[in-house]
Order: sequence, then structure tokens, then C-alpha cells
Amino acid sequence: MHEAKREAWITGVGIVSTLGEGVDAHWQKLSAGQPSADATTFAPFVVHPLAPVNFDAQIPKKGDQRQMENWQRIGTYAAGLALDSAGVKGNTEILSQMDMIVAAGGGERDLKVDATILNGYTQAANPAAFLNERLMGDLRPTLFLAQLSNLLAGNISIVHGVTGSSRTFMGEEAAGVDAVRIALSRIAAGQSDIALVGGAHNGERPDMLMLYEFAGECLKDKLVPVWERGDINGSLGGFALGSLGAFLVIESREHAEKRGAKPLARLSSVVADRASRQPGTITQTLGKLWDKIKDKVKGGHAAVLSGATGAAQATAEERAFLEQHGELAVRATGTYLGHGMEPQFAMNVALATVALAHGSLYPPSDPTGLEKPMSGPLDQVVVTGVGHWRGEGMALVERVG
Repeated sequence: MHEAKREAWITGVGIVSTLGEGVDAHWQKLSAGQPSADATTFAPFVVHPLAPVNFDAQIPKKGDQRQMENWQRIGTYAAGLALDSAGVKGNTEILSQMDMIVAAGGGERDLKVDATILNGYTQAANPAAFLNERLMGDLRPTLFLAQLSNLLAGNISIVHGVTGSSRTFMGEEAAGVDAVRIALSRIAAGQSDIALVGGAHNGERPDMLMLYEFAGECLKDKLVPVWERGDINGSLGGFALGSLGAFLVIESREHAEKRGAKPLARLSSVVADRASRQPGTITQTLGKLWDKIKDKVKGGHAAVLSGATGAAQATAEERAFLEQHGELAVRATGTYLGHGMEPQFAMNVALATVALAHGSLYPPSDPTGLEKPMSGPLDQVVVTGVGHWRGEGMALVERVG
């Protein structure tokens, strides 16, 4: 457990997703109960596509944009929004000391290259030699260099000038939990004063849809609220991938006050674990994580923002945990945003910050009854993150003042 020995404030939020760009767009769509999804472009799979974005606004050089894949553009764009939100955009003195922690997956495939090689392999006189030649000349850029998730951190450094220390985490949802956890831990321990934390995901990728469908994980045919999704092998089970970018500026209270920055929220705790995923272990693990933060959670003015994916076992066991805490209002953001893997946890911490800034929770969107209306002020949000097949996390985000 990483207790905040020094208080950590969230002073900047940069988010972009299928709901739009920025905190206002997200709050309006969540408050209006307007999920956005596409069930036709990648049919039968349901995808939450990225809303129209003018990348020029945060990545002004066309040359920079051209050398990025789309997930990198999404992340670099969201990072710029976060720096703007925190009031540090262009401040070279602060940016030179700003640490950066990125959670992201591998790079995007060049499907034309892949198809050409597969076709050529079957017709080659010497398939082994053909594959080796393509490996050196064609596959290497797409198979290896593009797999480096720290390319996103590099692009953020180049475009926005964030040049403090840099760490990158891969590993689906757990990577996102660890990115936020490490940021809080370093700030609490006095090892960092200000950090840019987040990640990006492009859900509009046929190769990834195919890979996840090999495990029967993809939601098909139509959008269904997360808690309503049935068995993973049924027509309504699984997750809908989402394109999203989410970055937070987290800094020590002392650093924020020194530069006159106002807190959007306080990040009080981030805890993580990894259950064996035997039946019942996710519920047990969430219970153990809850035990580490429960003394800080006040009754009546607290809620849960869940990162439930829709994956059958994980979602059912998270639901069982949440039903043990019926005093807390629950909302699952996956119904609106889809699932973004690595940046999903940072996105939900960001949305918790947005809700706390408004002092209220958006309405439920759940025909099963788990999500209930919440009246009265909102002072605390517990953010849960349960990976679709591994990794659990929990954060406590609080209103300041």
C-alpha cells in the first residue's frame, strides 16, 4: 500500500475518447446518459471510436504527426490537454523537471506488410530465406520498433518538452494501475514533485479485435450496458474496445501551492494486486484492497467508478464485491467509453476528478439495478480497475476543501 506521506494533488486532466475531447464534453455526455458506439464498421464487433479530433491543436508539426501511429497521436494529444489543464504548457522550467509515467500497449501492425509477406511466403521457393529477408527489411519496423510503448513517451517529450525522468509500463490494465500507483508513491516519498501520468489506446484495430476474439472476449452485434452483459460465450458478453487517451498531472501539494495551482482533486491511495483468477479470487482480492483504504472512505458522500470490462468472470466477481457495499453508488464507465486496456484506470481517475469538481455523480445507466441514483454532494470516489484476465487495482480520489 502506498500512503500519501506528502499530499498529492491532481492539477491537470487531459482526456479524449468516443465522448469527445476534454472534461466538459465527457461530463455532458455522461450526465445526459449518451453512450457512443459503432456496431457496423467492424461488424460483428462493437467499438467505441474516437470522436473527431483536430490533432493540429496539440501536435502542430505535420512531420511529428506523420511519424506517429494513431495510438501515439491520441496519447500525445491527451498529454497536451493535461498540461494545458494544469497551466504548465510551455513552461520549460517545470517541464524540464516533470517526470513522466506512461502505460501503453505495443505498436500498431502494418496490415499491408503482413498480408504481403503471408502471400509471398506461400509462393517462395525458399520460404525460410524469404521470411528472413522480410524480417530484416519489412517486418522489423512493424514487428519490433513499433512495439516499443515508450515511443509514446518519446513523442510527448519531443512535442511538449516534458524532459524529466521517464518510465513506461506494458501489460494491459495492470500497467495503468501501476503507472498511477508509482506516480503517487514517488510524490508521497519526496522523490518527485510533479508527474505526467497516463496512456493511450486505439481500439479501432482489426488485428487486436481478431486477437481478443480468439479468446471470445469481444462484445458483438450491439452495445449493451456493462452490467447487463451475459456469459462470455453468449451473444451479449465481452468488452467493446474503445479508443481513448487519458493523462493526469499529479504533483505534491507544496509544489502546486508554490506555483499557485488549484487542486482539481486529491489522490489519496492507490493499491494493486494480482489474483490467481480461480473462481472467487477476484472478489477476495478486491476485498483485501478495500480493507487497505476503507478507513478513509466516509459514508454517504462516496461513490465507486468501476472499470468493469464486461469480460464474464472478472465483471461478475467485481459485481459480487460491489454488492457487498450497497451503501456506495456505482457507475461503470465502460458502458460509455468502451474498454481501453492500459489507459483505462487513468481515464477513470480522471473522470472521478471531473465528477468531484462538479460535486455530484452522473445518473445510472444500468437496467440490472446495480447502479442506483445518488443524491447529495460527492466528496470521494473509489476507482476500481479489474483486468479482463489479470490485475486488480483500486484508488481513492477526494475533493479538496
